[in-house]
Amino acid sequence: MKGRVFSGMRPTGRMHMGNYMGAVQNWAALQQDYECIYCIVDIHALTTLTPQEARELQPLIRDMALDLLSAGIDPQRSILFVQSHVPEVTELNTLLGMVTPLGWLLRVPTFKEKVRQMQETEASVNYGLVGYPILQTADIILYKADAVPVGEDQLPHLELAREIVRRFNHLFGPTFPEPQAKLTQAPLILGTDGQQKMSKSLNNHIDLALTPDETRKRVMT
Repeated sequence: MKGRVFSGMRPTGRMHMGNYMGAVQNWAALQQDYECIYCIVDIHALTTLTPQEARELQPLIRDMALDLLSAGIDPQRSILFVQSHVPEVTELNTLLGMVTPLGWLLRVPTFKEKVRQMQETEASVNYGLVGYPILQTADIILYKADAVPVGEDQLPHLELAREIVRRFNHLFGPTFPEPQAKLTQAPLILGTDGQQKMSKSLNNHIDLALTPDETRKRVMT
């Protein structure tokens, strides 16, 4: 039997080169050998959006779906869906939250980096951002995925997901498989600043939908 892969992407803007080279290119290739489930994670997006940005989320979801289809995600070979359309994921998120110590969440390096980027303190950020790894775990294990294609920066999140699964299975009996990391061929794509991971929030990205002139302006730095 084929293994099962799950991965998701936040609809916070058009797909950029970092998304494509670091994730989606690999997603498309995995369709040859795996049962693939790919998700537009709109609930995750809400953790860092302002109320005004959240009101504009629906067009971004549509754009993300179009970008994924155009980048090679084949609905005849993969499942592509929107996270919030499956309410069971939030139910599982709540249940996993009952067995996950707060200390596990606060030690995740990507959480601390996100807090720094938002110019907040750990005490002032929303609970959704703190609990991001729990919802991410629920995303993966709800569909009993065996493998998760990730970049190096996401390895701490996946290891935490494995810890949560081990704890749940220990308390309630074997229920979920421990997801394994499947590193992408390009594990980290630097942004146009050459210093940090390419990201829309850092404005160091190059959208795939840019015109040649717009792309030239972005790379001239």
